[in-house]
Amino acid sequence: MIAQENELFQKKPMLKSEDWWAVWLGLFIFLLSMGPVFGMDLLGWVVKINVWVDSAKALVAVSSSYKSLPGIYSALLTYLFLLGITTIGAVAMGAKVKKYVVGFSIIFWITFLCIFLGNNGYIAATPDKQASLKIPWSMSLGEMGFVIAMLVGLIIGNFFQNFAKFLEEAAKPEWFIKTGIVILGAAIGIKTVGALGLANTVIIRGLCAVIEAYLIYWPVTYFIARKFFKFTPEWAAPLASGVSICGVSAAIATAAAIRARPLVPVILSAVIIVFVAVEMLILPLLAQTWLFHEPMVAGSWMGLAVKSDGGAVSSGAIADSMIRAKALTDLGIRWEEGWILMVATTTKVFIDVFIGVWAFILAVVWCVFGIDRTKTRCDKVSAGEIWERFPKFIIGFALTFLLLLLMGLNNPSIVKGATVGADQANALRTFFFALCFFSIGLITNVRKLWAAGMGRIVGVYVICLFGFIIWFGLFVSWLFYHGIMPPIIAG
Repeated sequence: MIAQENELFQKKPMLKSEDWWAVWLGLFIFLLSMGPVFGMDLLGWVVKINVWVDSAKALVAVSSSYKSLPGIYSALLTYLFLLGITTIGAVAMGAKVKKYVVGFSIIFWITFLCIFLGNNGYIAATPDKQASLKIPWSMSLGEMGFVIAMLVGLIIGNFFQNFAKFLEEAAKPEWFIKTGIVILGAAIGIKTVGALGLANTVIIRGLCAVIEAYLIYWPVTYFIARKFFKFTPEWAAPLASGVSICGVSAAIATAAAIRARPLVPVILSAVIIVFVAVEMLILPLLAQTWLFHEPMVAGSWMGLAVKSDGGAVSSGAIADSMIRAKALTDLGIRWEEGWILMVATTTKVFIDVFIGVWAFILAVVWCVFGIDRTKTRCDKVSAGEIWERFPKFIIGFALTFLLLLLMGLNNPSIVKGATVGADQANALRTFFFALCFFSIGLITNVRKLWAAGMGRIVGVYVICLFGFIIWFGLFVSWLFYHGIMPPIIAG
């Protein structure tokens, strides 16, 4: 991470931008997923890992059109496809071809094995699936493969550091999750067509929740960092953004806006990543225990509390599966899949949209008022900075969402085909999410926390995150989503 210091504040051309490559890869997969709308099956060969007891039945192609294709061949095709498209992007961004290809191959197959193990029936089967699998019990921990992937990544990153360093070229958690979010936009768009009123409620309330949280999280965290931990504004502002808004992205954007030294966001990022890993392990379990009767509250909570795109959206996916299983067991209710994840994703997207706006505001304040006396005051700030701070992958998410929403509303006859295509793309989205989980674990070196005075940073993070941010996020989520339920599946 230290090697990236000099790159943090440079304006990157589009071909070097992780955000733009997330947009392009996501849109490419989206276009292929539209095949069923026009009578073509372009992604049906993608592998789907079923919940299994007999491992021979675990791997199948996602489309029945490819049912004669052996599952292992489908897995191989999926690997080659993802290797091909990500290698193009990685090389354009400066990666070494051979090192990336080898690293990605190892990461993919380790991650694949983690998803496979996590889908074992005794781990993942919901109560309604136990009879068909002929098992007397299960833990009902859907998406457990994500957690296993992160744990394996943590083990490698902290105990096999030479191996982890070798894989770092291909470990790109933010790129993977941003690409997955672009793909997810299509699924949310077509889902919105079928329940427009509920979707509008989710979007409007999500925006309100984010604004309310922003107005409280940042100033309180900044005050604590300055007043009680004696951080300078150069440290306190990026730390407040990283803890209260959106993790690494917000810390880097804020540091760039106030012209902090490159060392500042590098050190903050190391701390943030560790705490994201902790939140991803704990918060979905708490949501299942406390909020299985308030699923939309749980989704919003994941979006407001987990401080990275990858962590928040992936935590939303885990919470979605776990809460639906718990509701089926305890309440006898079968909720439609994806709505909890939709709330988490929508909340996180609104947060990301405001990163650029907030960074621009801070740039103006720091520049005009000279808050940090070690910096030179200036007369004006370029309005173009707001575009530089804006997370570009959100453009891809908005495009896939709006295209399917408008297409479905204009021509309802395409909804069935578009739903099939979105499901096929979601099979690839699952891999991008899982790759993100593994990569987060891999690059998380816990021992680095205690280097270079990180103890004070950890102190601010613990007090703010566990002292009020998580709980106020839960309160705000309850305030805006209490009593709102996903659609119920009949039968």
